[in-house]
Amino acid sequence: MPKNIVPVYYGDYLKLDQLLSAQEPHSPRYGDEAHDETLFIIVHQVYELWFKQVLHELRSVHDIFNAQHVADNALITVVHRLQRILTIQELMNQQVGVIETMTPQEFLSFRDYLVPASGFQSIQFKELEIRLGLTRARRVAFDQSSFYNRLNDADREYLEMLEQQPSLFDRVDAWLARMPFLEFEDFSFWQMYRDAVERMLDQEAEIVTSNNTLTDKEKTTELEGIAATRERFEALFDEQRYEALRAAGEVRLSQKAMLSALFISLYREEPVFNLPFQVITQCTEMDEKFTIWRYKHAMMVQRMLGSKIGTGGSSGHDYLKKTTESNRIFNDFFAMATYLLPKSELPVLPERVKKALGFWLRTE
Repeated sequence: MPKNIVPVYYGDYLKLDQLLSAQEPHSPRYGDEAHDETLFIIVHQVYELWFKQVLHELRSVHDIFNAQHVADNALITVVHRLQRILTIQELMNQQVGVIETMTPQEFLSFRDYLVPASGFQSIQFKELEIRLGLTRARRVAFDQSSFYNRLNDADREYLEMLEQQPSLFDRVDAWLARMPFLEFEDFSFWQMYRDAVERMLDQEAEIVTSNNTLTDKEKTTELEGIAATRERFEALFDEQRYEALRAAGEVRLSQKAMLSALFISLYREEPVFNLPFQVITQCTEMDEKFTIWRYKHAMMVQRMLGSKIGTGGSSGHDYLKKTTESNRIFNDFFAMATYLLPKSELPVLPERVKKALGFWLRTE
């Protein structure tokens, strides 16, 4: 790496003359400046800077998953950059507390001057959601009808173009579906897992049936619950039933991707699954932290506005609360716990499969 030959000055490198002069409160146009408007501007500018960095990391991760084969060294990069995103999200969630140092009355001293500007017009956050995999059809009704209404033509065209491209969810789904170990020579994880589930559920049913402390009604309720669990497990192995669940919006991952993710999670201690398990975990945590951010944002808005309409025309807190519940992307990774088995019930992998999943030295 060559040394620099031109001295770099701190303020010039960071463009501080532009950065520190980018806060222009609107309240002085109508009277005295509202003291807390500067805080409001800086907090949102900082959010946009963090969105920019998250997008920078996310685009690089997306590019890696675009490849037909994702090597282990590339997965190391993915895990590192996803962890950076998670750390930034922690900071973003904590940052809500900074804006909450502003009282509702202090916000009302300049709030009406901002209409119709709102978070709806954050192009970076919209891009972030789209790149992760939040499609228009999965948004709340208000978003489906108004997601693009408040944007200029250039921003609208850019986001609509992004919606036509595969998202991170799509790429992770395809990557999981390519996992080779579900069928390995004469070894079938599907059948082995299915047999283990049947044994476990049969044992649970036997425990309920032979439990004399339960009434007949209680036994019926317990057995109906076991039957419902059996149905959920069975849908994993029946392509037609699984696709029906996808069509109904109850699951989103493809059947092969779901089974691969399940296999990875069940046998995460196997060396070759270490990095894939971290990717699954980090996608889950990323979704969780955005959900927490939306929830904290919703609570902050309720605290500031009560039941007032938001500056962007939404129902304010009620709208944000709905997005907290519905704007999830990796729900299937959360729900996967439904299908996990206790370690004591896990089938032992054949030695040749364990060897393929591990790191070993061949000796002549």
